[in-house]
Amino acid sequence: MTHATRLIKPRGMHDQIHQHQLHHRRQRRGWPGALTSMALALLAISLLGGPWISAAIALESGAGMGGVQDLALAQERVDYTLTNQDGKDFSGQQLANSSFAGVTARDADFSGADLHGAILTQASFLRSDFSGADLSDALMDRTDFTGTDLSGALLRGVIAAGSSFSDAVIDDADFSDALLDRSDQRVLCRRARGTNPTTGVSTRLSLDCP
Repeated sequence: MTHATRLIKPRGMHDQIHQHQLHHRRQRRGWPGALTSMALALLAISLLGGPWISAAIALESGAGMGGVQDLALAQERVDYTLTNQDGKDFSGQQLANSSFAGVTARDADFSGADLHGAILTQASFLRSDFSGADLSDALMDRTDFTGTDLSGALLRGVIAAGSSFSDAVIDDADFSDALLDRSDQRVLCRRARGTNPTTGVSTRLSLDCP
């Protein structure tokens, strides 16, 4: 398991969002290539219309399958960047790959939400509820999780350098392969207990506690 002992070199918020989006786009590459561009364009226009026409046009203009995948990813992503979401209810929602960068979301409810691959960088989630949420692979550096409920949450592979977990509840959370500051890791280990109900991994083990 890797733990950060120093902060990641600061970059602009939009640069971080762009790099994070590119990472997920690359993971989505590899569609079957049986249909030619013309055939797919004609099929989309004649049978489906709507958003698929845009995809067909993207193919005809030379964008290729990569352009269609980028279009699909953009359509499914929800962008709350730099907005105020204090007290809002996102419980149980599908928010994978969404952006909450720079958001103020105090006392918000994200319990049971799917935030896999989301961008939470430089946001404030003071006293918010992330219990049972899936935050795997999320970008959450320099984020305020003070007083946040992360019990039972999945935080596998998150990048959380420079973030604050002061008074956060982490019972049964899974931090496997998370990138954390060494000081945060030591503080979290003092109150780590339980086992994640989804992965069966001990919270202390996931934090590499001594």
